[in-house]
Amino acid sequence: MAKTKILFITHEMSPFLELSKISEITRQLPHAMQEKGFEIRILMPRFGNINERRNRLHEVIRLSGMNIVVDNNDNPLIIKVASLPAARMQVYFLDNEEYFQRKKVFRDESGKFFEDNNERSLFFCKGALETVKKLGWSPDVVHCHGWFTAMVPAYLKTAYKDDPTFKDAKVFYSLYEDDFANASVGSRYAELAAQVDIDAADLAAYGSGSFVDLTKGALSFTDVVVKSDENINPEIMSYIKDNNIRLFAPASDDDYEAFGDLYDEFVNEEVTV
Repeated sequence: MAKTKILFITHEMSPFLELSKISEITRQLPHAMQEKGFEIRILMPRFGNINERRNRLHEVIRLSGMNIVVDNNDNPLIIKVASLPAARMQVYFLDNEEYFQRKKVFRDESGKFFEDNNERSLFFCKGALETVKKLGWSPDVVHCHGWFTAMVPAYLKTAYKDDPTFKDAKVFYSLYEDDFANASVGSRYAELAAQVDIDAADLAAYGSGSFVDLTKGALSFTDVVVKSDENINPEIMSYIKDNNIRLFAPASDDDYEAFGDLYDEFVNEEVTV
């Protein structure tokens, strides 16, 4: 049987960026799965407060040079990589001067949610998938962590559904208590995503761009939901139940046997003639 290939897409990961519980899970879970023999790739944004020198990031020339279109604007994508020697894992970072090279992550110095967080998220989601295509690596499972990845499931099930790189991939989406209270990416989030690749009507679940609507939108294109926190918004839990979306609730964050069994359900065996 072929190795199960897992793509982790996240907006934070320890030790590079530690904002919430997400950073620790996305550090430990991929390592545990790699130790079990799974093939792993990890992608995250290169936010401006990630120190390149200390973390030894360097540009991957063969992957850089693409342009990602957001709101009819071409945005250059630079790919960098860093290694975690203790874990024998590489992490790919997506960079763009306009979107990511600011010292704050999601809010400015006064605590105001960045107005272009919608564009920043879409650039990252689409850029991540284009980067994997350029790697020439086809994942069996794409596991998304954090609201910044919310459009990845929709892209995979629509714009990229017939792409050879992703056509057999299953989508996992982890739920956390990462609600951006009193903020929104705006109702144009779906419109901006739909301009070229997707019909806006397909993205109706993303609604107002609130955290709850953003999550509902992602879950409407998700194969397996992973409950990674106890206190998930009840409206989101009701949406999962009402739409019969498969829910996986591990016994603990380090229930790696259960995670391994779950991922193994979706290995695509290579058929030889």
